[in-house]
Amino acid sequence: MGLLTIGTFAKASHLSPKALRLYDELGLLAPARVDPVTGYRLYAPEQLDQARLVAWLRRLGMPLARIQHVCSLEAGQAAQEIRAFWTQVEADTAARRDLATFLIDHLSWKDPAMTPTTKPLGIRYAALSDTGLARESNQDTAYAGTRLLAVADGCGSGGALASAAAVDALKHLETDTIPAGNLLNVLEEAIEQAKQAVDSVTATGSSPEQVGTTLTAMLWTGSQLALVHIGDSRVYLLRDGELFQITHDHTMVQSMVDEGRLTPEEAASHPQRSLLIRALGQGADAIPDMRLHDAQQGDRYLLCSDGLSTIVPTEEIQSVLSGIREPEQAVRELIALANGSGGPDNVSCVVADVMEQQ
Repeated sequence: MGLLTIGTFAKASHLSPKALRLYDELGLLAPARVDPVTGYRLYAPEQLDQARLVAWLRRLGMPLARIQHVCSLEAGQAAQEIRAFWTQVEADTAARRDLATFLIDHLSWKDPAMTPTTKPLGIRYAALSDTGLARESNQDTAYAGTRLLAVADGCGSGGALASAAAVDALKHLETDTIPAGNLLNVLEEAIEQAKQAVDSVTATGSSPEQVGTTLTAMLWTGSQLALVHIGDSRVYLLRDGELFQITHDHTMVQSMVDEGRLTPEEAASHPQRSLLIRALGQGADAIPDMRLHDAQQGDRYLLCSDGLSTIVPTEEIQSVLSGIREPEQAVRELIALANGSGGPDNVSCVVADVMEQQ
């Protein structure tokens, strides 16, 4: 078979002539021959496979520069690159879905405090952080106040400073007046302030690329808890005796579970289970998950670093949260359980109960 005209090639490859001319100019898909007199582009039949691949990748929404890279790879490597791209697309879509849910909840929510029959709610809380039995220093930070609950787990040589800086950047939320329609902007600004604070810490270290922190925080608004979450610290909700994990770990291993490449059981013992794909720190992906949670009287929230969640079985965490009434005693017991299991990591816990205000 001889060379194909651009029109025939476009029809066979499901790419328009306009797209083919653009890809030629970008060096992505050059014609086999260009007529020296007319400038007419001619393509070889064996170029169809690459052209169809380009068409499919464009349908996926892959940028042209990345398509060019994929087309330069062997089949196996190209498949891995496409898988990595789609994993990121799904993560971005999930983040946008969470943001859409946040906006819908926020804009449609009516403050129950405006209803005369609704009893005002408040929180009682306790926070505790412990070095554990194996580490020389504590890089965790835990905080609980009348409005703000937070846990940060630092990493690297300046991890303690990074986690403290991230939480300190949020503490103004304790006293600031937040207009009802401005909650999303306030949270976004607070995360940006936390990111800048961590960047300032890491910029002064000897190995800034190795310094960062997770950040998981909840802001009490009077009848709701607004959640911001980056990393693998967690929030659990105990409601009516059932324990729910309401955050999603931003780790490489969790992404492999999401893709079906690992089972949860395999993930629990994976050697890279602590490798983060989102965190606060220079060069890190710091896009947070944000949600609103309607609070109910009797709810109990636990914020914890992975020094608890990866060491103590969920059933034991649930038993403590269900069986111990006072938040201060509960955080002490949870940390004792982590240390009783060897205490291989720093461990931090915040327990907050939603209760009727007296």
